Amino acid sequence: MTTVGEFMTTRLVTMNGNDSLTAAAREMRDSAIGDVVVTDGDAVVGIVTDRDITVRAVAESMDPSSTRLNQIISRDVVTVSQNDDAVAAADLMRTYAVRRLPVVDDGRLVGLVSMGDLAVEREPQSVLADISADDPNN
Repeated sequence: MTTVGEFMTTRLVTMNGNDSLTAAAREMRDSAIGDVVVTDGDAVVGIVTDRDITVRAVAESMDPSSTRLNQIISRDVVTVSQNDDAVAAADLMRTYAVRRLPVVDDGRLVGLVSMGDLAVEREPQSVLADISADDPNN
């Protein structure tokens, strides 16, 4: 059994729910990532993606400098443990229609596993794996 911990990323960017969308977008740009995990202390309270900023905020004419992450985060976050089976993690992504799962152990965020991570691990010849393994182009 391949576990989530074998290929999750531990290069995480977390932010507070009171941070602005502008701050999150800059962090995503500077870190070449597409999401930030929103935490309260060690607890995961949500996740915000670059698409969330675009679709939930900008498209609704919300001001990115005054809108807070708490206003647009996805709150019902499905999490996994680093000891969970990778296939089970992929099934969770399919069931809940999400592309990323925070990895939590003892209530503490320790990593993040994405659909791309799973593709690289499980289907290395797939187009998604190719794209996910490449260096960012932004």
